[in-house]
Formats: sequence, C-alpha cells, structure tokens
Amino acid sequence: MDGTLNETNRSISASAGSKYRLYVGLALAISSSIFIGSSFILKKKGLLKLAEKGVARAGQGGYSYLKEWLWWAGLLSMGLGEAANFAAYAFAPATLVTPLGALSVLISAILSSYFLNEKLNIHGKLGCVLSILGSTVMVIHAPEEEEVTSLDEMESKLQDPAFVTFAVLLTVVALVLIFIVAPRKGQTNILIYILICSLIGAFSVSSVKGLGIAIKELLEWKPVYRHPLVYVLVGILVLSVSTQINYLNKALDVFNTSLVTPIYYVCFTTTVVTCSIILFKEWSSMDLGDIIGTLSGFCSIIIGIFLLHAFKNTDITWRQLMSAVAKEPSLPHRECETCHTLLESMEDPALACEEENVAFS
Repeated sequence: MDGTLNETNRSISASAGSKYRLYVGLALAISSSIFIGSSFILKKKGLLKLAEKGVARAGQGGYSYLKEWLWWAGLLSMGLGEAANFAAYAFAPATLVTPLGALSVLISAILSSYFLNEKLNIHGKLGCVLSILGSTVMVIHAPEEEEVTSLDEMESKLQDPAFVTFAVLLTVVALVLIFIVAPRKGQTNILIYILICSLIGAFSVSSVKGLGIAIKELLEWKPVYRHPLVYVLVGILVLSVSTQINYLNKALDVFNTSLVTPIYYVCFTTTVVTCSIILFKEWSSMDLGDIIGTLSGFCSIIIGIFLLHAFKNTDITWRQLMSAVAKEPSLPHRECETCHTLLESMEDPALACEEENVAFS
C-alpha cells in the first residue's frame, strides 16, 4: 500500500515538475520574442541613420554599422533575446519554443509603425491576430517532454543517418546561396539573404539545444567539459550566429523591415521545426490530434504572416472598409445603373469612343 502511494506521489511530482519546466520555457520564449522584436527596430534605425550620412551600407558590403550605438543597442537586445531563447530550449521542446517567434514579428510590426513610419493597415492587424492565435494553438498541442536528456544521447542523435543527410543537404544549399547566388541576386531578391539565415539557423538551434543539455548536466556536477561534443557545439554556434547576423543585416539594410521580419520567421521556423522532427523526434510522443493541431496552428501563423506583409502597401482602414460596405449599392440597382450608362454611351458616340480609349489604355 505504501509502495503504491509512493509511486503515485512520484508520478504527481514528476508531472508537476514537467509542467513547471514547460511554463518556465514558455515565459523565457515570450521574453525572447520581445527582445528580438525590438532589436529589429533598433538595428534598422541605426542603419537608416548611417544611410543618411552617405557611408557604405551593409547591403553593399560596408561595416560602418559597427560604429553606430543604435546598432549595438539592437545587437544587445537581440543578445538578450537569444540568451532567453537559449535558456528556453533547456526547459521546453523546440517545437514549442521556435514557433513562438511569431510574437517577435508582431512586436516588430507594431514598433515599426510607430518608430519607422511603416504603416500597419487592417490586413496587418488581422495578420498579427492570426499569428497570436496560431501560436496559442501550437502551445496547446506541443509536446511537454523532451526525449534527449544527456550529451551522450545528443551525440547519438547527431550520428543518426537521417540527420546527417539533412545536415549535409542544408550545408550544400547554404554554401551555394552564399558563394554563387547571393553575389548576383542578393540585392534584388529578398529570399536569398533570408534563406541563408534560415538554413544556418537550424544548426544554431540544434547547438543551443545541445548546450542547454550540457548546462543542465553541469548544474548536476557532471564533468561535461571533458565531453568533446561541447566544444563542437560551441564552434558551430559561433559560426552559425555570426553568419546569421551578417546576412540579416544585409537583408534589413536593403529591404523593408515589415517584409524581412515575417518572411524570416516563416523560413526560419519551417527549417528549425523540420530539423527538430528529424533530430530530436519530439513528435514521436504526440498523438494524431496534437500533430494536426500543431500543423494547423503553424499554417494559421503563416497565413497571418502573409496578411501582415502581402498587403502592406494597401492604404485602407477599418473605418474605410465599413464605410465602403455601407455605401455599396444593391445588385439590381447597379445593373440598372450599368444599363443607363450603356444607353448614354450609345446615344453619344464621342463619349463611347472616349470610354473605350480609357478602358484599353
């Protein structure tokens, strides 16, 4: 009897501890989005300030932004966000942490409308709402437990043939984009720089996840400094993050922030979630309903992101939209009005000729 009670208590304690870690990871992921979303604005302000001075821009290969304090403030904000993100991966699965980056898109879009004079119309606001709803759905259906709990397990995962194939494919595509495609089309195609950041981002997130596990083992007084995998992960993290910063700066300098941020989110999240599925197999513990819910939430985020940037140049407000609906005439009336217009055109050949020229000009 006592043994059964002890097992029940341990099960309840483990479940409570799992939920506590999940909530800590969730809070860290949200704070990370706030810092990262703000960093885009600070960096863009710094780059715009340099552009006004006429110095060599980042998109043209210049590095004058290293002397601008606003850019460094943005880098510090991004560093804090990445640190919080780093810690979040130690407490919660990547399938949960990564999609919450949609909040950084929301924050960046709102702040850019205030500080960068980039308009956020009704489509953008609806896109922000959809992104938040999609993130909420993904949080509800995300797995609560991690499969990898030690560096030895992490090393075994990294040697899996499926992940090795995936990593080689990502590396080859990234190198082709960096050395062949980017010099030719990077200034005109927004996807080039963003794809480089996104593909390299899969390695940075995997490294962060592994280092998060190493830190947890270090807190348990395990000699993780003797494990060679730690140093490999640190090297990959430094290389991937520096590459991401470089090409993200180029994208922000050449293209609009309201375009760069959402497209970067979609590409980055898709790559990281795919990497998570292959490497950590976090979805293996999920049932069909949770998988469908997660995919539905991610699709809602993508639709929201699309609305946020696809119609950014459409100057329309909610008041104008409702006013247009209220003033729209009924169908029979419009048909009658069209008939009168045609009759008038037939009676006045000059008017008919003029309208024809306008229609085909």
